[in-house]
Amino acid sequence: MLSVSRRVQSLKPSVTIAFMNRAKAMQRAGKDVLSFAAGEPDFDTPQTIKDAAIKALLAGQTKYMPTFGDPDTRAVLAKKLTDENGIPNCTADHISISAGGKHSLFVACHVLLDDSNSGGPGYVQPEVLIPVPAWVSYVPIAQLAGGKVIEIPTTVDTGFKASAEQIRKAITPRTRLLILNSPSNPCGTMYTPEELKAIGRVVAEAAATIAPDITVLSDELYEKIIYGGIPHFSIGSMPEIAERTITLNGLSKAYGMTGWRIGYTGSSGAFGKKFTEAMATYQGQMSTNITSFTYPAIRAAITQCASEVETMRQAFAARAEVINARLAKLPGIKNAKATGAFYAFPDVSAHFGKTSKGGRKIDSAMSMCEALLEENLVAFVPGEDFGGCGKNHVRISFACSEQQIHKGMDRFGEFLAGLT
Repeated sequence: MLSVSRRVQSLKPSVTIAFMNRAKAMQRAGKDVLSFAAGEPDFDTPQTIKDAAIKALLAGQTKYMPTFGDPDTRAVLAKKLTDENGIPNCTADHISISAGGKHSLFVACHVLLDDSNSGGPGYVQPEVLIPVPAWVSYVPIAQLAGGKVIEIPTTVDTGFKASAEQIRKAITPRTRLLILNSPSNPCGTMYTPEELKAIGRVVAEAAATIAPDITVLSDELYEKIIYGGIPHFSIGSMPEIAERTITLNGLSKAYGMTGWRIGYTGSSGAFGKKFTEAMATYQGQMSTNITSFTYPAIRAAITQCASEVETMRQAFAARAEVINARLAKLPGIKNAKATGAFYAFPDVSAHFGKTSKGGRKIDSAMSMCEALLEENLVAFVPGEDFGGCGKNHVRISFACSEQQIHKGMDRFGEFLAGLT
């Protein structure tokens, strides 16, 4: 009998997409659903970016391109990482451009990790350290590439941040990759420069002693959406670990370009160039270049749209203040103040064991989100699939108007008041 691979059978669908799709289906059916499920800015792509792509399309830039795009675009991204992020020895040859941040992550993990089929004699499964709760795709993508995921637990009390000492204790001779994400999806918090520097020193020490192959993948997709007084810091700027750090970024969040599917990585020095060449080999057998007429749009976004990005950042900052204040007033809800990205990740476990007005038993984040959606028409994302303490949390995306935030929090409060 025909069947699909065990690799795919073991994968769980994204819970984020599942609740987003359920909310959209209910909206199409005429229900007044307020969705806080999608991690997608509600702002349109700036016109300057659109015009650059349109101009290139009309000019006939519709053919194959080099796997990672034209040298001019890669040079712009390298300059950005050098000037803004302080990544040393980063040139166009250290830049990979892929079809979104998720694609960049997928290719990077397959370049860095060996599975049992490719490891050869004496194969030892590489370990991937991931502070959790974490974005739902880190674990399955690392596992697909052959990694053994080692979760590093965090809590709402620590702002969902792993300490340098926790990471030190988790590193073994088998450690190959440490994935960091700041600002965080789903948690809406971020590491301070001092915290990241402490982690960097731990990585450097481990590299010189027990874990010579350790590499850091720093996901900085939300770097421009910060508002809590914490400056963004790229761990790849630390000289002692620059040549073992991959900085992952993209245009989706900061520039309102989720549907454009543009992600990139940057790296440093001799290892970075070797890594990028390997990325090109792998991506060349996978998808080759992204859509050819979007490269001028990348350059326009990076070099011409700072004011539009700042306008969006200020809007997210105002929304963060609203949702932080509203969640603080809800009974039994424990929340870490949102300081980056556009998510809140409150602990709702104080309400487990109760029953909703509709007769649903609330014994998990999943059951709470299902009841909240069906009974009060509000879509949050349950936290189970984010790992660690996520099972006690829900993710709330506030990439929507302040009016919707207030309306949604009113409904959430009514739902909680109705629990018995």
